[in-house]
Amino acid sequence: MIHSYSVPLTRLAKEFNLRPLYTSTDYKGINITVDDISRPGLQLVGYFDHFEPMRLQVIGTVETTYLNTLTSEERSSVFDRLFAYKIPALIISRDLDPLPECLEMAEKHDISILQGSETTSYIISSLISALKVYLAPRITRHGVLVEVYGEGLLLLGESGIGKSEAAVELLKRGHRLIADDAVEIKRVSSKKCFGTAPELIRHYIELRGIGVINVAKLFGMAAVKESADIDLIINIVPWQNGEVYDRLGLENQYTEIMGVKIPSITIPITPGRNLAVILEVAAMNNRQKKMGYNAAAEFTEQINKHFDTSYGESF
Repeated sequence: MIHSYSVPLTRLAKEFNLRPLYTSTDYKGINITVDDISRPGLQLVGYFDHFEPMRLQVIGTVETTYLNTLTSEERSSVFDRLFAYKIPALIISRDLDPLPECLEMAEKHDISILQGSETTSYIISSLISALKVYLAPRITRHGVLVEVYGEGLLLLGESGIGKSEAAVELLKRGHRLIADDAVEIKRVSSKKCFGTAPELIRHYIELRGIGVINVAKLFGMAAVKESADIDLIINIVPWQNGEVYDRLGLENQYTEIMGVKIPSITIPITPGRNLAVILEVAAMNNRQKKMGYNAAAEFTEQINKHFDTSYGESF
């Protein structure tokens, strides 16, 4: 089932300091559902083929300079046709004064006009980045998300296996908690997912036998983080005799989440294993791999050289 998401226009206006110059009657109810922004240059000269009216429209110095070359009647005609498509809002950058014809047609078609002080390119890029996050497809997974040495670790495993206890030990070691129990995962690009906690349980962690604790108040605000990229998925499983586990780490494993392949490893645990230390090593090892160093590959190469040398000396 495909879900679509939206973000209120008022939220974007507040976040990016966009001041309303004219508010439509439904201003507070407008929701943005498209994660792209347009500069209606072609539309100002009358070309509306492939025009996407659901996008926010932004005009700046170039568009304003062109509009000033037109007569008042022509400008009225331009805005009349543009606003007839019922766009969500028109944003004017660089604190440029709105043209009288723009406000007149905005009132006629009930279209909101916003004004920003930043450059046109900055407003567009910032809004697109924010919309990619707000409107990203998402799922919720049962697990724990922590940041260890800058690496986002998603801990997965059956209930009661010790994920939350390991997270608390990592907090004592100076690392940070993003989410416990439920992790909301968003795909922000074809190569990256990031996770956050549902607002209701954000900064809380449950420990069996103790109950729910507030990490931010118990360990301090430095122990929590709103969101983090998911760099490594760690499957925590009970140790089973006879099961074959990867001892060298040569084989690269991945777990696919919403079409994004994320590196993953499986860690078998038994009573007495210090899971927090293992997770720290896993984070550092994953970081080394991203920087181009693979200890398992280096070790295997040394072993092969040793046997090649020994084999040669035997003849």
